Amino acid sequence: MAVYPSGAARAALSLACALLLAACASDAPLEHGEVQGKDFQSSELLQNEGNRVTAAGMRANHESLMLLADKLYRRNPGEWRKTAATREAALALLDGVMRTQQAWAPLGGKRDVTALSAALSQDFQGDRVAAFIIACADTIVTAHGGKREFYYLDSVDPQHIYNAARNMETALWILNTRRDARGQPLLLANELTPDNRNLSFEREFGKIIGRLDMLAAYMTERYRRAAISYVQGIVAAPLLAFLPVK
Repeated sequence: MAVYPSGAARAALSLACALLLAACASDAPLEHGEVQGKDFQSSELLQNEGNRVTAAGMRANHESLMLLADKLYRRNPGEWRKTAATREAALALLDGVMRTQQAWAPLGGKRDVTALSAALSQDFQGDRVAAFIIACADTIVTAHGGKREFYYLDSVDPQHIYNAARNMETALWILNTRRDARGQPLLLANELTPDNRNLSFEREFGKIIGRLDMLAAYMTERYRRAAISYVQGIVAAPLLAFLPVK
């Protein structure tokens, strides 16, 4: 027998939809694009605001890492040839490894910051683009407690997220400054010459660092406010007690 929501439940759902539509209404200009939201999924009913913010940041960072991988492969075509027959195939493989959180065989089972060190080593002989991007992704996921999706009972440590942001800064600095045995950059990335100025790699990496820092600050404030609200509840409890009326 089919089960239908009660009248109260239908009213609440209708109100929620109305509020959502009202929140989405905007008269801002759209000439340069429109902000995109994710379609509703039933799993969202098991998530709070912090879970959603954390997951959104994780998805955005994944997209940034894939964009960086594409940029690096275009500037260093010899790297994707170590992994696949085409650049597109190498990117697809890289995307699958990151989403399933597999270990990357050329890194010898190393994960997170240990994998980053290996990927940025002068002695590394494999696909350095794949190794570097996968190690960055693994470092970020590890800082999030090893998860890519988050629900009510899940939480992240703001300090771990903050540390991940600093690790991304360090990794970027090493990539920009370290040279191989022949004195060449480990990977061609940013380009600053009299004829060409390309800092798109630096900007995309900056987005990742900014998201991590924002999440760390947001979660710190969220936990702080939760503690303050708890104390306020204890202090205010006697003032909120009902008084006898007869």
